[in-house]
Amino acid sequence: MNNPNDSGSEGRQKLKLFHRDKVSFDNKLHNHSRVFHARMQRDVKRVASLIRRVSSGSAASHEVEDFGSEVVSGTNQGSGEYFVRIGVGSPPRSQYMVIDSGSDIVWVQCKPCTQCYQQTDPLFDPADSASFMGVSCSSAVCDQVENAGCNSGRCRYEVSYGDGSSTKGTIALETLTLGRTVVQNVAIGCGHMNQGMFVGAAGLLGLGGGSMSFVGQLSRERGNAFSYCLVSRATNSNGFLEFGSEAMPVGAAWIPLIRNPHSPSYYYVGLSGLGVGGMKVPISEDMFQLTELGDGGVVMDTGTAVTRFPTVAYEAFRDAFIDQTGNLPRAAGVSIFDTCYNLFGFLSVRVPTVSFYFSGGPILTLPANNFLIPVDDAGTFCFAFAPSPSGLSILGNIQQEGIQISVDGANEFVGFGPNVC
Repeated sequence: MNNPNDSGSEGRQKLKLFHRDKVSFDNKLHNHSRVFHARMQRDVKRVASLIRRVSSGSAASHEVEDFGSEVVSGTNQGSGEYFVRIGVGSPPRSQYMVIDSGSDIVWVQCKPCTQCYQQTDPLFDPADSASFMGVSCSSAVCDQVENAGCNSGRCRYEVSYGDGSSTKGTIALETLTLGRTVVQNVAIGCGHMNQGMFVGAAGLLGLGGGSMSFVGQLSRERGNAFSYCLVSRATNSNGFLEFGSEAMPVGAAWIPLIRNPHSPSYYYVGLSGLGVGGMKVPISEDMFQLTELGDGGVVMDTGTAVTRFPTVAYEAFRDAFIDQTGNLPRAAGVSIFDTCYNLFGFLSVRVPTVSFYFSGGPILTLPANNFLIPVDDAGTFCFAFAPSPSGLSILGNIQQEGIQISVDGANEFVGFGPNVC
């Protein structure tokens, strides 16, 4: 195969998705326990920054510095879990990019680099690209950049993530190549000052709900739609990411996409309850409601690993699971998980099903790999959910793994299935 990112059909871009643990950026990390603890530390920071952004409603409440102000995005230091390979510039230079459904700006590290972190691919050099075009401060593109600045007539951007990692630079129009498909005049950030641990990736492909995200910029031609399948850590297969209304599958279970005007970057869904062993757990549906003030609700996020529910809902859900797993030997809690089992020596175990009851009827029943996960090499498995420090619920990528998820922004629906990866 000549191209590792062959598109599915004419006009559709189907890209392979890689989990960060499968891309050997850092061989020191290939110890299961160490990888797990590093992932959970990233996850706690991610969730804290996401909640902070949602609760503030906008970036306006942050301190304004001499240029722009802090924009707390969905991703924070090193929390990018999934990578995609994209060609940047003309001729295209292949780069690993983190995908993030919770932020909007598309950016890559650029030469000349005042401050850059280490990445796997050579740094992108705008001077080597025939299609790179700077954006002026007075352009319509610059008007859409949150907290844009101006320097020598050039439109500048600055994004600070939850833990202090950040990217700063200039906005430009550039050509991106996805598989066999070439997309021209994409507004990207060319980052000259970047810090944080994006672990080998050259930058970030924002897939959020805002106009500056890659999906938002494609919306006129592609119908503001994308579909993805996050590869399971337990397999050697690849996931995929596909853009365009043609990528919307027949046979998916569709539920309404909910927009939060206070946080337009995030994709919300309606959740009416949780199930264990085929029985709905007694939890008030109000626990998952998005309020008019923009609080609460349920966000789907590719960058958060572990699903969070408000504490009262989480405890009822967890207790129902414990009640039905009394035959399994318990283990001490590990990291953010309080419900763990010692399954060393077990060839197989029977566990109750775990389900999400969505508003409008569809029920998503998770594979066991999506809720009981290994945390070390000694046979310890944990119930992969955690309490949320706020009223916000987050459906994380461990629970999304292996299931095709489609976001049809034009028609305001989110679909689950029918395909797997």
